[in-house]
Amino acid sequence: MKPACSLLFLFLCFSCVFCFIPPRTLLLDKLSEGRFLSTDVIWFNQTLDHFSPYDHRQFRQRYYEFLDYFRAPDGPIFLVIGGEATCNGIVNDYIGVLAKKFGAAVVSLEHRYYGESTPFDTFSTENLKYLSSKQALFDLAVFRQYYQDSLNAKLNRSGVENPWFFFGGSYSGALSAWFRLKFPHLTCGSLASSAVVLAVQDFAEFDQQIGESAGPECKAVLQETTQLVETKLADDGKALRSIFNADDLEIDGDFLYYLADAAVIAFQYGNPDKLCKPLVDAKNAGEDLVDAYAKYVKEYYVGTFGITPKSYDQEYLKKTAINEDSSTRLWWFQVCTEVAYFQVAPSNDSIRSSKIDTKYHLDLCKNIFGDGVFPDVDATNLYYGGTKVAGSKIIFTNGSQDPWRHASKQTSSPDLPSYLIKCNNCGHCTDLRGCPQSPLVIEGNEKNCSSPDAVHKVRQKVQEDMDLWLSECIDSGRSSM
Repeated sequence: MKPACSLLFLFLCFSCVFCFIPPRTLLLDKLSEGRFLSTDVIWFNQTLDHFSPYDHRQFRQRYYEFLDYFRAPDGPIFLVIGGEATCNGIVNDYIGVLAKKFGAAVVSLEHRYYGESTPFDTFSTENLKYLSSKQALFDLAVFRQYYQDSLNAKLNRSGVENPWFFFGGSYSGALSAWFRLKFPHLTCGSLASSAVVLAVQDFAEFDQQIGESAGPECKAVLQETTQLVETKLADDGKALRSIFNADDLEIDGDFLYYLADAAVIAFQYGNPDKLCKPLVDAKNAGEDLVDAYAKYVKEYYVGTFGITPKSYDQEYLKKTAINEDSSTRLWWFQVCTEVAYFQVAPSNDSIRSSKIDTKYHLDLCKNIFGDGVFPDVDATNLYYGGTKVAGSKIIFTNGSQDPWRHASKQTSSPDLPSYLIKCNNCGHCTDLRGCPQSPLVIEGNEKNCSSPDAVHKVRQKVQEDMDLWLSECIDSGRSSM
C-alpha cells in the first residue's frame, strides 16, 4: 500500500486497492454519488491456507460486481484487485472508462484480512501467519474460477471461458503483475499501475525522489524544517508534539516518521503546491517554519486524508483487537515479513530525519510482532523476480513524481511495456486516478494534470495493448496465450 515505508502509497489508488503508502485508512473514497460503480456486497467461501493439504478451513471473503457495461455473454471480465485496506466497492475511476469501451464486466475482490474479509476474531501475530501475497494470489485464482463458473451457470452453459484482464495499483499493482507471472493461463494480461514489484529493505531512493519532485527551493525549505524539528524535539519534545496534535507519539522515530509521511503525500498524490507554497511563503516572510508545517499537517494530511497520529504509535499498533484502524497493523505485518520498503533517510542531502533508519524499522517490526519477525526481501525478489519479473503481457505504468516508481519496473522489455507519465503532478496511479488523487476525479479525468496530453498518450497505449491481448485471447478460444 502503510508500508513500513510510506504507509501512504497503497491507500490511494483504489478504494480497495490502496496505492502504497500503504497503507492507513484514508477517507479518499467516502461513499457519494458517482464515486462507486457498485457498493453491493457479495460473499463467497475462500480457503484459509492454500498451501496445506490437511487444513480445509474457510473464511468468508467479499466481492463486488458491476455488469452495466457487460456485453453478454462473451465480453471480457475485468478483475480489480483489492489492496491493503477496506474495500467498500468498485471505484468509478478510469477502469470504468475501459470497461465501457471493451464491454466488460467488472469485479473486485477484497484482500484477505482487510475490511470484512477477516478469517479470525483477533489479529494476533499467530493469526496473521496466513496474511501474505502468496496466499492472496491463490485467493484471486480461486475467486476467478468461482466467478467464471457462476457466470456460466447464470448463462446456462458450461466449459466456456471469458477473456479476463487484471488491474491493480501500488501493492495490488504488484499483485496484478505477480498474478500474470504465476497464473498466466487465467488472465489475458494485467495492468500494474505504480506497481511496487521490487522488495527493498533500505529504500533511500524514495526520499531522493521527494527531493527531486520538490525542486531546489522547496527541498531546501523542507530540509531546514526537518532540522528545526529535530532541534525543538531535543529541547522540548512535549511542546513540539503538542503543536502537531501528536502527543501520543512518545517514540521519537514514530513522530519523525509521521512528519515525513505528511510531506510525502503531497508529491505522491499530485498536490505539491499544497505543501511547497505555504512553506516557501513562510520562509520568505520570515515566519516560523515549524508552525507553518504543523498547519499543513493538520489541515491537509489529517484534515483531507483522515490520517491520525495514533496510527504511527507502536503501542497502538501492537493492539490485536479488530477495529477501524486494523489495516495499518495488517499492512505493517506484510511490510515486516515480505517487502520492507523501509523509507530510510539517504546518507546525505536527506529531507527526512536521519533518525528514520533501518534500525528504527527493524525495531518497530520486533516491537509490534515479536522476535524473529523481519522482511526477507531477498526471498521475495527470488520468488517474484523483482524488476526482472519474467511474465508476459503485463503493462507497467508510473508517474514521474511518484517516489514509489523506484520499486517498480521502469524499463520496457518484450511483452512487458513500461510507460512513464511525465508532469509535475503525475504521482501514484495517475493513469487510473488523474491529478491530483484527492479528491477522487470521477472516471480518472486527466484535465487537472499539468500535462493532460502525457496522461492521455499513456492511456492510449494501455488501450492498444489491452485490445491486442484481449483479441489474442478471443482468437485462441481460451483466456490466456
